Amino acid sequence: MKKSLTGIAALLLCACAVQRQAEVSEVDANSGIVRLTYGQAMLQDASTDRYVADGTATKACQKLGYASAFAYGQPVTTCSVTSGSLCVNERVTLQYQCRAAAAQIGGW
Repeated sequence: MKKSLTGIAALLLCACAVQRQAEVSEVDANSGIVRLTYGQAMLQDASTDRYVADGTATKACQKLGYASAFAYGQPVTTCSVTSGSLCVNERVTLQYQCRAAAAQIGGW
């Protein structure tokens, strides 16, 4: 009985993989930087679809007049909600650099 309770407890405490949608959180037109974020709760192994995130960042860059976006650096994880000394919620930030100004068609 004790072994089965230990097994059940281990299953409940394991990190659960969760898919999250990264949203545009910050756009800096001067430097051409776009930041996307998504949340991750305690004991979760959240991730985002990089293809969808790349498309979201590219759309944000195109609104600024750039052609595309390239991911750079590693994801930055910061604690967004604490309970005592525990981090209950984390915020994961993906950074993108906008590249190449979009060409204008039909004009000088």
